[in-house]
Amino acid sequence: MRSALYTGNSTIVVEDRPTVPPAPGEVQIDVAYTGICGTDLHILHGSMDHRVRVPQAIGHEMSGRIAAVGTDVTGLAIGTPVTVMPLRWCGTCPACLAGHHHICHRLDFIGIDSVGAMQQRWTVPASVVVPLPADLPLTHAALVEPTAVAVHDVRRAGLRAGDKAVVIGGGPVGVLIALVARSVDADVLLAEVDPHRRAIASELGIRTLDATHDDLAGDVAAWTGGAGAAVAFEVSGSAAGLTTAVELLAVRGRLVVVGIHSQPRQIDVFRFFWRELTMVGARVYQRDDYDTAIDLLRAGRVGAERLITHVEPLTNAAGAFDLLRAGGNVMKVLINCQETS
Repeated sequence: MRSALYTGNSTIVVEDRPTVPPAPGEVQIDVAYTGICGTDLHILHGSMDHRVRVPQAIGHEMSGRIAAVGTDVTGLAIGTPVTVMPLRWCGTCPACLAGHHHICHRLDFIGIDSVGAMQQRWTVPASVVVPLPADLPLTHAALVEPTAVAVHDVRRAGLRAGDKAVVIGGGPVGVLIALVARSVDADVLLAEVDPHRRAIASELGIRTLDATHDDLAGDVAAWTGGAGAAVAFEVSGSAAGLTTAVELLAVRGRLVVVGIHSQPRQIDVFRFFWRELTMVGARVYQRDDYDTAIDLLRAGRVGAERLITHVEPLTNAAGAFDLLRAGGNVMKVLINCQETS
């Protein structure tokens, strides 16, 4: 079995590894596609070496079909198209006992804290397997996980029909947030520095602004009649993006922090006081977010065919990471885990 392994030092190596048969309560999946996301780039850059046990297959955005099931597994048949909600929680910590299993104090994020999907066959607990509709293409289904992120972010925002929402950062998750926000009839504007990303968002019907050259404050003021945005999603992970998001909010606006800020940031606390703003954290997703994401993809409301710009064979996993790192005309990169040449 071929497997793409993160080996440390910004290196991905493709090697033959033994197939792991499913134990009781586990499922083995023939992985069709695995997406590369910003978290995977953080891993490649060494930012998560304290969590990843090298050498390790990474990746958590995926689709595939069930290849085998362990004993005691019911309701999951061989050949069923599936994805994985890659969260395994303890069930006993304060967060779990309060019903917040997805942000368990001892959360195993599969694909980071344990072996991920960049391999031909992947064995996981049956509890994390999510069946897919038969008519959802497996390429599109590889976007269920990031779409669920966007669904969760929009729900955390308390976004309502007619709300004006600004998205700062137009990578895949930023565009997905804009699309999900539009699905609940919010009025959305996306600010992004990269022209290619803006072009893709515009093709998907999202109003965009150049975050480096346009007068964001002036444009948002004109758009909202001087009030400001009801919600700002900070997806860029940058200090400048955070500052901008706060500046664009209306009285009692909500700031939703989506981007990963790996170091402390300065923030205008006086503005929070003066305008009675609210800051909300948004991390991963819950099962109902997955169900909604699947429905949106199946209905064609996510623009998966436009967001997926590259599909690379498993043997070129390192090159797939290089594509994403280089930027340019790239959005979502998938690895075809069954194509090895």
